[in-house]
Amino acid sequence: MRRSLVVGNWKMNGTQASAIKLASDILAGLNGADAEIAVCVPYVYLSDVGQLVKGTQLALGAQNVGDQESGAYTGEISATMLKDFDCKFAIVGHSERRAYYGDSNAMVAARFAQALAQGIKPILCVGETLQQREQDQTFQVIDEELDAVFDLAGVDAFSDAVIAYEPVWAIGTGMTASDQQAQEVHQYIRGRFADKNAALAENLQILYGGSVKPGNAKALFAMPDIDGGLIGGASLDADSFLQIYRAA
Repeated sequence: MRRSLVVGNWKMNGTQASAIKLASDILAGLNGADAEIAVCVPYVYLSDVGQLVKGTQLALGAQNVGDQESGAYTGEISATMLKDFDCKFAIVGHSERRAYYGDSNAMVAARFAQALAQGIKPILCVGETLQQREQDQTFQVIDEELDAVFDLAGVDAFSDAVIAYEPVWAIGTGMTASDQQAQEVHQYIRGRFADKNAALAENLQILYGGSVKPGNAKALFAMPDIDGGLIGGASLDADSFLQIYRAA
């Protein structure tokens, strides 16, 4: 049976002091529930938060990872570097990286592979824009994003990975896919894997990442193919994040 997973993506927010306080408040509110929980913090606060969460239920993650092992790649952070901070997770292919910084499907696949090579579990983000949804291209977009990773890393690599479906039109807009809209896409994604490896598909954690809040988390997480959430804005408030976690 799949365990639920709730991951906070703090994005480019906070200060050293606020990052420490937020992580401390989340730790104080954990109740030992069976669901997994993690926070993906800005690179510069990995050390501070990592020291706090070491040996606790709260796992540490990064918001991205370099697509190369090492070398003259100014501004990038390698998976080897992240491993030094005991990062369990690394987000790859977030819609903001794809839209604002030009991360192509091929580059996302390379980041995915680099994380895996160091034993870091990649959280692969996939999803469509509003225009693509209105043009009935949702499944085509997801196929292209998944196929790039399949081609480079293979299907079996996902035994150590997580998928996050994030409809781009529902991120930071206040809009949220309905429970059934989200479930339809999650079911499609799981079906893609089932065609290739049924056992892997059954165990693959697929998260929803589109404006999840305490008020809608329980209904979303009740869907059979939704295994938790990749939480943006609501993860910056410990109480809200913990309410979402408890819903899982």
